[in-house]
Amino acid sequence: MLKTTTTKPERSLLTILPKQSGRNNTGKVTVRHQGGRLKRYLRKIDFFRDKYGILGKVVTIEYDPNRTAYIALVLYADGEKRYILLPDGLKVGDTIVSGESVELKLGNALPLRQIPVGTIIHCVEMEPGKGAQIVRTAGSSAQVLSKEGNFAQIKLPSGEVRKIFVDCWATVGQVGNVDWKNTVFATAGRKRRLGIRPSVRGVAQNPHSHPHGGGEGRSGIGLKSPKSPWGKRTLGKRTRKRNRYSSQYIISRRK
Repeated sequence: MLKTTTTKPERSLLTILPKQSGRNNTGKVTVRHQGGRLKRYLRKIDFFRDKYGILGKVVTIEYDPNRTAYIALVLYADGEKRYILLPDGLKVGDTIVSGESVELKLGNALPLRQIPVGTIIHCVEMEPGKGAQIVRTAGSSAQVLSKEGNFAQIKLPSGEVRKIFVDCWATVGQVGNVDWKNTVFATAGRKRRLGIRPSVRGVAQNPHSHPHGGGEGRSGIGLKSPKSPWGKRTLGKRTRKRNRYSSQYIISRRK
């Protein structure tokens, strides 16, 4: 298992991360099961990779409390330091670069038009110039299936096949910390330190708080379909908006 090389982050790339605790601007809980986490600093991650043609060297590998993947501190030839998501297999001392015609090497960033079919990629843009938005979690990767015209067909970690503009950028390789999915949290306290509050079963609540609540003794949810705390059907209910702009680019859905 990969080990981090330092516990002290780069101070110039840190900002304090305010606590939201699932509450809106009036203090009302709008997202359940959040709150109580430890104080965190937000590491500024370079999702744009716009240091074109400038060679960067991996200086440290660090833990980031705000994401599942490890991050790497890169020192560029012009003296600037930036954080990137650590690709699986990248080590301290390795060099990376981004550009239109750079070598197809682990950690390098290129536009999709320059990436061959079959290549494993991560940190993929969905709109040119907007920065990496998808395939950023630990152990995840996408694959370039084909290219036709202005679009490339990408197979995402969920199994969904989607068209993405060939002018969008992506990074070669798979996101590191692949074993994260096997993590056992072991204690309730660890979840609380991450800001995850307890989730109570609906059948254990009273009928005022949840549609599944009430009844003498232990009782199931009845013959009707399972409901959310607000009475909406939840089992098998599709939540994706039907008329999303980006839905027109989906070739094959994940299900």
